[in-house]
Amino acid sequence: MAKSTLVVTVRIDGVREILRAFSVLPKSAQKAIRDHSQALARKLAVKAVVDVSAHGGPQGPNLATTVKAVRDRVPAIQIGGTRKLGRHRAPAWGMLFGSLFGMNGRSGWFSAARYASAAGRQYRPHAGQQAYAFFPLVEAEAPTISREWHAAVDDVLSEFSQGGT
Repeated sequence: MAKSTLVVTVRIDGVREILRAFSVLPKSAQKAIRDHSQALARKLAVKAVVDVSAHGGPQGPNLATTVKAVRDRVPAIQIGGTRKLGRHRAPAWGMLFGSLFGMNGRSGWFSAARYASAAGRQYRPHAGQQAYAFFPLVEAEAPTISREWHAAVDDVLSEFSQGGT
């Protein structure tokens, strides 16, 4: 079965080298960096909920309820899932990309023949690779998150270089 959630990690410069260096440290150091990353991801998830609610189109407020932070070594948030949303009880993954990127066609219940002459749109017009919500926020917050993550890594390294366990 395909994944039903979209997990987005924040782009951080030099992350592979840093994580490779962390592999030789004790497990408690890796746990500490996961804790810091999750705290950063929670802050980003709160902003993403507001962004998706405001800019995700008519389905945005429903879809915003599925945003949450992911526990990983690098800050990551996820959106979507199998939860049924809206009055038609559509799964969140079914409306995810239509809400974020728009759609030129019709899908689901709105593609039935009786709606063929309807003038309304199910989603906003497709914007190509430019998203309406979620992705622009993650890209805009990446420098701040990266700076805070590097500071957290420095704190963890200094703690464990002084004999912390």
